[in-house]
Amino acid sequence: MTVRTRFAPSPTGYLHIGGARTALFNLLFARRHKGKFVLRIEDTDVARSTKESIQAILDGMEWLGLGWDEGPFFQSRRFDEYRRRAEELLAKGALYRCYCTPEELEARREAAMKDGRPPMYDGRCRERADRPDTPFALRFRVPPGATSFKDEIKGVISFENSSIEDLVVLRSDGTPTYNFCVVVDDAEMAITHVIRGDDHINNTPKQILLYRALEYAVPVFAHLPMILGADKTRLSKRHGATSVMAYKEMGYLPHALVNYLARLGWSHGDQEIFSLGELIEKFSLDSVGKSSGVFNPDKLLWLNQHYMKSSSPEELTPLMLPFWKELGVEASDDPRLPAIIKTLQERARTLKEMAEGSLFYFRETVEYEPKAREKFLTPGNSELFELLSGRLSALPSFTEKELEAAFNALLEEKGLKLGKLAQPVRVALTGGTVSPGIFETLSAMGKDLALKRLADAAALAKRPADPQG
Repeated sequence: MTVRTRFAPSPTGYLHIGGARTALFNLLFARRHKGKFVLRIEDTDVARSTKESIQAILDGMEWLGLGWDEGPFFQSRRFDEYRRRAEELLAKGALYRCYCTPEELEARREAAMKDGRPPMYDGRCRERADRPDTPFALRFRVPPGATSFKDEIKGVISFENSSIEDLVVLRSDGTPTYNFCVVVDDAEMAITHVIRGDDHINNTPKQILLYRALEYAVPVFAHLPMILGADKTRLSKRHGATSVMAYKEMGYLPHALVNYLARLGWSHGDQEIFSLGELIEKFSLDSVGKSSGVFNPDKLLWLNQHYMKSSSPEELTPLMLPFWKELGVEASDDPRLPAIIKTLQERARTLKEMAEGSLFYFRETVEYEPKAREKFLTPGNSELFELLSGRLSALPSFTEKELEAAFNALLEEKGLKLGKLAQPVRVALTGGTVSPGIFETLSAMGKDLALKRLADAAALAKRPADPQG
């Protein structure tokens, strides 16, 4: 048997965190068993489905690297097939015509709830023999008994069929309903394992009954616990971004988010860091927890920082360009970019944070922090800036090793310790007292701009600071 899994989102919004984890687990399971991963867009809700949402889902999956083997298939293009299958079931007596109007159904539901009864359809059209010339829906005739299935994560789950109402398969306007479309599609696409969120558990017995009525093989089911926010309630916008692409915009790396989502409800010993290849090799449904995962933004940020540090500057360079552009920096042709990134990637937690922290490399003039200017841009340091500029301008190349040697020579000559020179120079170069290592910063900045910064600082240091800032 070839393992076949699927991800089947409804295109009524963006790809959210829970959906992305479901897609990831389906992909990992298929790859682990050398099977196929299918993408299906469940767009039967014509009123709410949009082309923008479809594109947002595709963009999110592509950004995360969740490549599918087949699809995307669209349910909206398969209505004729669903109607054909419904007619087959009607001919077999598994479906019946229901002439109840929406208003009548709603009135009965309200009455049932008022009397403390379940608001289920009462089956009054089940044995109806007349065929009035009015619109009708097709309902599935739920058989007596119980429906059980073995969930690969939660164990055996049973439902009394008496708790399942005769569900509508085809609405009176001819459009098919969710549960019926899912069963027909999963069967005809030969899906062997249905891995989805546990909010679908109540749909499963209905679908199993439809599989049996259609004489289809019933797939294996695995229902993933939901993802909760830090307050143990359902994940929502108040816990942070729930859209996958929002994390791209915030400067997260896709492999960091994939790694985090994989660990959100699944584990392999105490290991925290996984490449996609390792996830495929080690993933199993046996290791998926039964309890809900809690979304921890701090842990995701930690993971992202790990991947920022372990990526090469050359890998990060193209990813950084949109963030620089957003800040008004056109840096695509700047040969300094890998060197600039190298100075920042140990500290930065996101690409956006790195871009914001790198602006001093690109600006023509420095914006000095008032306290830093007052403390370090002094007449005494002006002379140091000029002396250092003379030594640096004579260097044949601007490597960290040569820069350090130039600093040491000046420090020895003046009888100073490194901090007495490095900190004023840091303020001259960046405008503040915090930056990467001074030799890294100088080398990455480049000779021309570094000398200009020192000259500007020397000139400014000779003038008293403006008390108004």
